Parts: sequence; C-alpha cells; structure tokens
Amino acid sequence: MSASAKPRLAGRQPSNRGGVPRVRTWLSGNGRMASAARSALSLAGPRQRSLELSNGWSFETRQIHVGQEPDSATGARALPIYQSTSFVFPSAESAANRFALAELAPIYTRIGNPTQEAVEQRIASLEGGLGALLLSSGQAAETFAILNIAEAGDHIVASPSLYGGTYNLFAHTLKKFGISVTFVADPDNLDQWRDAVQPNTKLFFGEVVSNPRQDVLDLEGISQVAHEAGVPLIVDNTLSTPYLIRPLEWGADIVVHSATKYLGGHGAAIAGVIVDSGKFDFGKEPEKFPGFNTPDPTYNGLVFARDLGADGALGANLSYILKARVQLLRDLGSAVSPFNAFLIAQGLETLSLRVERHVANATEVARWLERRDDVESVAYAGLPSSPWYERGRKYGPKGTGAIVSFNLAGGAEAGQRFVDALELHSHVANIGDVRSLVIHPASTTHSQLSPEQQAVAGVTPGLVRLSVGIEHIDDILADLEAGFRAAKEARA
Repeated sequence: MSASAKPRLAGRQPSNRGGVPRVRTWLSGNGRMASAARSALSLAGPRQRSLELSNGWSFETRQIHVGQEPDSATGARALPIYQSTSFVFPSAESAANRFALAELAPIYTRIGNPTQEAVEQRIASLEGGLGALLLSSGQAAETFAILNIAEAGDHIVASPSLYGGTYNLFAHTLKKFGISVTFVADPDNLDQWRDAVQPNTKLFFGEVVSNPRQDVLDLEGISQVAHEAGVPLIVDNTLSTPYLIRPLEWGADIVVHSATKYLGGHGAAIAGVIVDSGKFDFGKEPEKFPGFNTPDPTYNGLVFARDLGADGALGANLSYILKARVQLLRDLGSAVSPFNAFLIAQGLETLSLRVERHVANATEVARWLERRDDVESVAYAGLPSSPWYERGRKYGPKGTGAIVSFNLAGGAEAGQRFVDALELHSHVANIGDVRSLVIHPASTTHSQLSPEQQAVAGVTPGLVRLSVGIEHIDDILADLEAGFRAAKEARA
C-alpha cells in the first residue's frame, strides 16, 4: 500500500508543523517496529536513543534503563513522578489531532502519563512485546484483556486452575456481560481445549503457572490449538515474571500481570499490566472480531484492525493495545496513579536479583516440606516430583516461581492453626513480596468457590500457601517449624 493510499486515522491529517507527529506513549520501542514506523513515529531524542540501545541489552540492564533517560530539563537521573492530571497542548491543531488519534501524545492522566509510559515501555521490553498498558490493578488488566476482544454473546475457553478472583470473574461476572466461559476439565489435555471451541469462541485464557495449584500451562500446545481456532491465547504470567518465563516466545499472544506482585515486589503499590505481542491479526477474520473491524464512531470512523494494524499508518500492529487504552481505559477509567507507576518502576530495577533469591529460597522450602511426615503433599513446579517439573524446566530453565503450597495432615483446623502460629511470615492476601507471606486459601482467597470448584483449583481444606520471601532461609524454616508444632497440637 502506498503512503498516499494509507487510511487516515480519524478523518484528520496529522500536523506537519515541526515535522512528523511526535509519539511519546504506548509503544515499547523494543526494535520490532519497522524502520518506516520509527521515522513516522518520532520519539523524543534521549528516549529514542535509550530504546534503540536497549535492543542489544540483557534483561538485567533493560529492567533498569528502558523507557527512561535523565530528565532533559533538570538532569534528574531517577524517573520523575509526573503528578499532573493534564498536559498543555502546544496548539489548537495539536489538541484536535490528539483527540482524533492523528497525533499520539499526552492528554489526560486517565488515559496516559509519562511516568506510566516509562513503566509500560520497560515491561513490554522485558516480556518481548510490542506495547503495554499499565492499569490500576491486576484484576483490571485481566478484565480489560478480555473485554477488549469479547462482547455480549461471545464465548471464551479457560483453564480451571486459576486464582480465586479470576475464577469468580470468569464464572460469574462475565455472565453479566453476556460472555460465557467453558473451563476445560484437564488443561493438560489439548483435545479438551479443541473440543471446547464454539463458533462464537473469541479467546483462550490460562495462568502460566497457576495459583495455588502450581501446574504449568502447555504454552506451545495450547497456543497452537488457539491459533487453529483463529483466536488468541491470553496468559497470566504473574507468578513466573518475564525473568523466568517469556510466554510470547512460546506462542502466547497477550500477557497480563498483577504488577502488584513480583514486578513491584515490595507490597507497596497496586497495579496491573497488559502486554501485547502485536502478532495476532484481528483483521484476518473481520466477522469474528467486529470490535476491531467496524468503524468506531467516537473516533470519526476509525477501524482499529485496518488503521492501526500491521498494514496501517503506524507500520506496526498496535490495534489491540491502543484499542484497550482509547476505548476501555477512556470509558471505564481504571487508571494507575503516577506514584504507583513510579513504585512499580522502582521494583522492576531489582526484579532479576529478587526473583533469583525468591526461587532459591522456595526450592529449599519445598524440599524441606517434602521430607516431612506431617505434610501430605507439596505443590511446587520446581520439585522433580511435580507432574509439571519437566514442562517447567522447558519454559523456565531458571525456575518457575516462589509460590509453594502444601497439604497439612489434620485438615482445615490444622491449616488455620499453622497460619496463626507464624511470626516471621505475614498473614496477608498477597504474594510476590520480598517478605515471606502465608494464607489458608480455602477460608480466604478461594472461599467463594464451591468445594468442587476448590478441588479443581487445587484447594483442599488443609492447604497452606506460602509466598516465599528473600529473608535468610534458616529464619524462614524456623518460623515454619513453629507452625508445624501448632498444627500438631490441633491434631492431638
């Protein structure tokens, strides 16, 4: 398609004042955009240099540097917190172009903010994606990821091995939107995924490593089945982080995280993120994805798959991630605060270091638990006894995470007594903190599920979930020993 034949983004031509339109947000800039798109989407000089340099950097370097250079006005080296609701337009023409999506630049912090932008670019780079959207929570990220594709009357296929909040979203809340969900009985059985597909199926969903069951999703196999059905695979990579597993390299199309957990890592900020690979073509079957292939009246008839897809004016397939931002975030308003974005950025700078220690400690804890007579079973994908050990080694050779779940002899009472006796471990509804955390899922995170649903998710009355922190391993084990003494008294 010639430049002159390319569709206009929203019935309005970008300004030529000062050269090409200046894009400051929503692109990961990880080198996968076409060179023509780079020239058409001129990024700010220092930021552009940072993104180009990052193409050859290791993960450990990118987690510190991508998306942020010293502030051009002050020279400040740390990422600034742009605590502003809105941004001054250089001209009336520029303001009109930004609202028409003919020029992508800051308008209002509900839709985008420079602090948020830096974090989005960094996470997209770490996951190997084309673009990212940082939101107010992981639950918001999952909800947006689905509603960006599925509409009333549509259907999705999902693994049943899910966090309790995600299961409730799928089993109950999505029904109110007119979206039905089929949970495959055995997520390891590819035929069950294939058989669950219906004419109105729009996506597959699963957790890369499930919470708390610890099964490892067959990324290659399930993505192949999804693509055979003409739908994308969305995965939650919260437990593994991109340092351990990069699902987009194994066929997944879209990744979501609760950034509250390991990405932030310090229990101080709530946030979620969607990362898009840019590989799934929503324009290939227009009738299947009408939201991408019919004119959007709020943007003067823009068609996302055509105008923002791989053959569109931007030269890269940004249709999914931009649609999520300019439709859902605009209308539903689950915006992350600039301060929380800053805290997530601080956590990202030490992600690899923390995760290495988390995994080392979790492996020690899991082995220690497996040797105990008062433990009926241990769920940790890093144990050779796990049914998913080999798959975990395939996708995550450095490890699969630091969540360890185990069944105590004595059932629910023993489990609750165990939790109450711990002092070093914090009894909280969270994971991924530098601190060691503990919870009894059956009475908390999965309490809204029926006993049958709990069993499918791997939750039993005596199950205890540990989020193993980065304290000294001897102190962690000593605290757990106190819990076992209390559980023994409950069984007496």
